[in-house]
Amino acid sequence: MADLRATHSAAAPSRGYAEALLFVAGSTLLGLALAPSWGSSAVDMLYLPAVIATAVLGGLWPGMFAALLAALAYNFFFTAPHMTLRIDNPNDIVTVIVLFAVAVVTSQLAASVRRQARLAEAHAARSEAVAGLAGRLLTCTTEQEVAQISVSELAGVFECNVALLTGSPEPRLLASAPVPMRLTPGDIAVAALVIDSRGRAGRGVDRAVPTEWQFHAVKSGSGAIAAMGFARDDGVPAVDPRFFALLDNLLDQVALALERARLESEAREFARTRERDRVRSVLLSTIGQDITPSLKAIAGGVRALRRDGATDKEVVSGIGSEAAKLERYVSNLLDTGPDSDQRPIEVDGLTIDLFRRLVLRDGEEVHLTPKEYAVLAELAKHPGRVLTHAHLLRTGWGPAQEGQIEYLRVAVRALRQKIERNPSRPEIILNEPAVGYRLQPGS
Repeated sequence: MADLRATHSAAAPSRGYAEALLFVAGSTLLGLALAPSWGSSAVDMLYLPAVIATAVLGGLWPGMFAALLAALAYNFFFTAPHMTLRIDNPNDIVTVIVLFAVAVVTSQLAASVRRQARLAEAHAARSEAVAGLAGRLLTCTTEQEVAQISVSELAGVFECNVALLTGSPEPRLLASAPVPMRLTPGDIAVAALVIDSRGRAGRGVDRAVPTEWQFHAVKSGSGAIAAMGFARDDGVPAVDPRFFALLDNLLDQVALALERARLESEAREFARTRERDRVRSVLLSTIGQDITPSLKAIAGGVRALRRDGATDKEVVSGIGSEAAKLERYVSNLLDTGPDSDQRPIEVDGLTIDLFRRLVLRDGEEVHLTPKEYAVLAELAKHPGRVLTHAHLLRTGWGPAQEGQIEYLRVAVRALRQKIERNPSRPEIILNEPAVGYRLQPGS
C-alpha cells in the first residue's frame, strides 16, 4: 500500500544514479581482475548485468545512465590506448558502440518490466483497498456507522485527515478522522460547491479555491449525496491526481453504503409508522365500539325523558346537547383514523397516496427525497389550509430547525420542479407571503 500513500521522494532518483555508479564500478573492477587471463574482448559482457540491475531498481533513466557509464568505462580501461577515451582500433570502436546500444536496449526492457511490475502492484493494492473498505462497510447499519468507518479507512489509506460532510444547502460534518475536527465557513462553502457540482475542488486539483482541504463528491445515481474532504498537516495536497481513480472507486463504495443505510433507515421508519397506525386504528376502533353504544343509549334516554315530560326540560336538553357533542367528537375522531389516509389525494393530474407513500404525475411515479415527501405529505393532509413555515419545518426537520426558512424554500422549489406543470407559475403548492404554503385542493 506504500504506493498509495506517498509520491516518489526526492531522494529516489539520486539513489538510482548512485546505484548505477556502484554497479558499473563493480563490473569494472571485476573486468580488471579477469582481463589479464581472459582478455578484454569478454569484459564487455560483464557490464550488461549492471545495466539490467540499475534499470530494474532505479528505472529507465538511471538504466540509460548506467549504459553510458558502461560504454565509457570499457573505453577507458579496456581499449587501447588504455586510461584515455581515445580509440585507435576500429574494431574497438564497433565494440564500444555495440556495447552501448545493447546496454540501452537492455535498460529499456528492464525498465519496462519494472514499470509493469509496479502497475501490477498498484492494481493489487487498489483491489485490496476497495475490497477491504467494502467488507467493513457491509457490517454497517446506520449512516453514522458508515461515515465513521469510511473516514477511518480512507485516513489510513492516504495518511491524512479526512472529513465527511452531507446535506444541502449547508453541509454538516457527519464524521471525521481524527476526532474532533473543526472546519471553517470557507471549508463548508467549498464542500457545498462540490456537492452541487458533483466534482472536485480544493488544494491540489484544477479548481483552486481558498481552502486547505481537497474535497471530492460522493455520488449516487440521483446526484452527489456528500463531500469527502482530505487535508494534510504539512499543507501538501492530500491525494495525488494519480490516485484519483482509486479514490473514485472507494467513494463509490461509500456512496452505496450511505444509500443502503438511508433505505434501511426509511424502511425502519416506515415499519414504525405502520405499527403506530395499526395501534391507533385498534384504539380508535375500541373507542367506537365501547363509547358509541353508550352515547346512543344516553341519547335514547334523553328522548324518552322528553316524551315523558316529568323531568326538568332544561336539564334534559343540556344532557342531550352534551351527548350529541360527544357523539360528534367521536365521529370526527374516527374519521381521522388510518383509513382516511388510504384515499389518494388528486390535484391537477397529481396523485398523492399517503398510505402507500407514493406520488404520481399523470400516472408516472415521481421520486422525492425524504424531506420533499415530508413537506408534500403534510400539505396533503390539510388541503386548502395554510401551513406556517414553522409548522412545515417542525414536521420535516424537527423543532430545532423551525427558524431555517431557507431549508423549506429549497425543498418547495425542488418539489415544484418535480410536480408542477409550469414551476415558474405554480398551481398546486401556493405561497402565502410571510406566512407559509398551502396545497391547492382538487376540484
